[in-house]
Amino acid sequence: MLVDGTCIIVGGGIAGLCAAIGLGNMGIEAHVYESASELKGIGAGFGLAANAMQALEHLGIKEEISLLGHYLDSYHVLDQGGAILVAPSTQSISQKYQQDNFAIHRADLHRFLLSKIPDSQIHLGKRAVSFEREGDGVHVHFADGSQVSGQTLLVADGVHSLLRQQLVPGSIPRYAGYTCWRATIDNSSIQLKEGSETWGNKGRFGMTPLVGNRIYWYACINSSPQNPVLKRWTTTELLDNFKHYHSPIPTILAETRDSDLISNDIIDIAPLRQLAFDNILLLGDAGHATTPNLGQGACQAIEDVAVLMDELNMATSIPQAFKRFEKRRLERVNYICNTSWKIGKIAQWEHPLLIGMRNFCMKVMPNSLKQQQLNKLLSVDFMQIHRSADR
Repeated sequence: MLVDGTCIIVGGGIAGLCAAIGLGNMGIEAHVYESASELKGIGAGFGLAANAMQALEHLGIKEEISLLGHYLDSYHVLDQGGAILVAPSTQSISQKYQQDNFAIHRADLHRFLLSKIPDSQIHLGKRAVSFEREGDGVHVHFADGSQVSGQTLLVADGVHSLLRQQLVPGSIPRYAGYTCWRATIDNSSIQLKEGSETWGNKGRFGMTPLVGNRIYWYACINSSPQNPVLKRWTTTELLDNFKHYHSPIPTILAETRDSDLISNDIIDIAPLRQLAFDNILLLGDAGHATTPNLGQGACQAIEDVAVLMDELNMATSIPQAFKRFEKRRLERVNYICNTSWKIGKIAQWEHPLLIGMRNFCMKVMPNSLKQQQLNKLLSVDFMQIHRSADR
């Protein structure tokens, strides 16, 4: 067996839990160490695009997860009056991967992933603060003073990872220039049928239906980091900000309780040059946190795991598997990070002349150009990128 000792996974998010499942499928017992005292999928909704569904199929859990998601047959970008700016072809994504696109609640996905991992392999209240190598192994130190040793270390503890910052000094999170509010509410009275994102002079507003007759929505507003004024905003201030946006945005905000609001500054990390460090590997947001403007954060974390399992099945050593993983993933995840950053800047424009120019160009632009970035993202099967045939 390639991994014949303990595999340590730091982080119990999507990347960490999927990695534990994938390793379990290979007969490898991996232990997940998570800083939170309870794993409940903090957040709201997000997209599982066709590429993520393909990755889940490689892990053998696609069919069960698809039952938890809301099928998305469209997702339009609108102006604040409701006119369509871009109507990306989700069908082209589906046809490429022979998969459908879904929206899912993070808590639903977390509960499912946890159900696939023995309780004895999940360790909560363990915030990793540093590591050290000794021989062929690695020791991880936690904030509570404890430590654990293993043969391999998968770092999947997100954008704020201290272990990544130890490996890559200076890789601290960077602020994207806007803060975000999110919530999940009941869809009984609104009856939202389609997902969309609206770009206007007061910020962006996105919404999509979820299973269980729910709506996931988010709102992004330009701000300075850790703005104390915006930290005090409630649904009252959000409704006042977006009151002139098209229906049903004001209604959605009016039906949201303050207790349902989650807010945070949008951050990422500048693209890295390295993900593999001998027997240590960065996965998901710990290695390539991106702004959410392409809807690919969770998708790329799941892709990571599918590619990693592929390499572990064929490599002759852990360092070789990790290095080949890096070769297959680095260019792709860095492209997504850079492209998402640029889209976010354009989408958050506030100046009327810039907005008018942007909206006019988006409306008259040929569909082939509108799809260009999406096509580049999905033009090749991610499982085949730099996959060596001589295994």
